[in-house]
Amino acid sequence: MASKEEEAQAPAAGSAVQLTPSPKGSGRRLRGAVAHYLGTAIVSGRIAPGERLTGEVANAEALDVSRSAYREAVQVLTAKGLVESRPKAGTRVLPRSRWNMLDPAVLAWAFSGEPDLDFVRDLFELRAIVEPNAARLAAERRDKADIKAMKDALAKMRRHTLATEAGRAADRDFHDALLQATRNSTLIALSASIGAAVNWTTQFKQRARALPRDPLPDHARVFDAIVAGDADAASQAMRTLVDLALEDTRSAM
Repeated sequence: MASKEEEAQAPAAGSAVQLTPSPKGSGRRLRGAVAHYLGTAIVSGRIAPGERLTGEVANAEALDVSRSAYREAVQVLTAKGLVESRPKAGTRVLPRSRWNMLDPAVLAWAFSGEPDLDFVRDLFELRAIVEPNAARLAAERRDKADIKAMKDALAKMRRHTLATEAGRAADRDFHDALLQATRNSTLIALSASIGAAVNWTTQFKQRARALPRDPLPDHARVFDAIVAGDADAASQAMRTLVDLALEDTRSAM
């Protein structure tokens, strides 16, 4: 949610967050705008771990939002492990090790600016551990509905390209369908996180230029191996897809 708030300078440690007044709208919109600003400031390091956010009244006034909207935004950050509120001690930013870095919103905040290179590496290392093995299981357990879902997603990726939101949504659908095909509930639970990681790294690679190469053939090779029921080939094709995506992301940085 792009807004003037995001362009404001981040606060010094312990000071009130200084923003231009938020646009008026529904409580949900205001809560989301405040959570987005604070979330991006924390994840980017502009508000560092251990720093205390000024009290609810002061920050609500600085943001020109109601205390309830500000309180709800802080609750969003608390649920994602970014901050902790205690009586008398106030609200402080937690260590990075406590953050839910796989939360789709946290991933979005991480990529709203210049993401940390180590974090990008960590994200791709996780994908390299999870997705090749997921592709292996998908090749062994997929059914006709799974194949159709992946085929439809590939067709939309081809039609819209990853330069469009529709194409990136289809890319997320492909990875979601693959995880669904594993019939493993714990892997399926990672679907939103994997999809968000794929989406934001793809958008990041296109910030200043077109994608360095077309990743559609990489996805097609994964799909073909899954359709053929070739678990080894599916795993290797997915590993190659993730490795090349990391290479492309590094070049964009």
